Amino acid sequence: MFSLEDYDYHLPENLIAHYPRADRDHSRLLFLRRNTTRMTHHRFFELENLLHADDVLVVNNTAVVPGRLFGKKETGGNVEVLILNFGQAVKNQEDSNHLTCECLINASKRPKDGSRIDFSTDLFATVLGFSRGIFLVRFTARKPFSDILKDIGHVPLPPYIKRSSRQEGLFDDSTSYQTVYASNDGAIAAPTAGLHFTEDLLGKLKAKGVKIVEITLHVGYGTFVPVRESDIRKHRMHGEWFSISEKSAEVLNTAKANGTRIVAVGTTSIRTLEYAANEHGILSGGSGNCDLYIYPGYRFKFVDAVITNFHLPKSTLLMLVSAFTGRENMLSAYEEAIANQYRFYSYGDAMLIE
Repeated sequence: MFSLEDYDYHLPENLIAHYPRADRDHSRLLFLRRNTTRMTHHRFFELENLLHADDVLVVNNTAVVPGRLFGKKETGGNVEVLILNFGQAVKNQEDSNHLTCECLINASKRPKDGSRIDFSTDLFATVLGFSRGIFLVRFTARKPFSDILKDIGHVPLPPYIKRSSRQEGLFDDSTSYQTVYASNDGAIAAPTAGLHFTEDLLGKLKAKGVKIVEITLHVGYGTFVPVRESDIRKHRMHGEWFSISEKSAEVLNTAKANGTRIVAVGTTSIRTLEYAANEHGILSGGSGNCDLYIYPGYRFKFVDAVITNFHLPKSTLLMLVSAFTGRENMLSAYEEAIANQYRFYSYGDAMLIE
């Protein structure tokens, strides 16, 4: 249960989703009842019939920042920069023209401290330091930084999404790789379980009586750091900034006290709720850095049901959902999905675990 190899599985290459569906809510939905291990197959829009009228659906309203930038070093060499903590950096912004961020930098040779990177006539950056694979970078902008990102930034798609030159430009990832309720800039990746929702489906859920509560966790680098320890218990998560309003905490605590089911959309919502809840299952409003690492053996305090995508082998995300429903149950569900040609990963299909 604690061996990294226990969370491996074989996925045929053709089941990796390299592009989004035209209709978000027509993705497939595997419904797993964890107490009976019974599975049924649906379309995501059928969620309206699978949720209870008094359920509380918790969504992560983080928005993906086009924080992948291409520039040049003073020597003329090409550089790729990925901003990791935009949301938190903005809160600590020194002035409107400067922003200091943690970044990943891809270059032929590691940039030295003090070196300059030029991105456009309106933006350059200075490398301040380097530690444990992450650079500290100070951006200098001649107009609002968010406007520059919209002009020259790129959506940081996961590396397993690969497209031919013929397919480039066919998909607008700036909208498709963003939930319809995204409103709080700061993530380097989408909370992908939320990509299946449409405004129409959300409206139908509300009309049924389902309450929808928004929280924020800015998906960061820590979510994607590979587990390199053979004993998964030795892995450590990087912190990711989260926020739960006092109003949201009050609504969720009232629902929990009344025995109402809390349905978390995505692993980011799960981690945030479980991190913010005390040992008695009472949620506190506030913000901070969530570094909760959930793997089998964890006892859930707040979340009752989960909507999630299908995750990479040996990932902390697969370990989290295995903790929720049991490792063998989860791997059986993955085998079922593969046998039925479900699409996997960020642009793939979904699961509802009850």
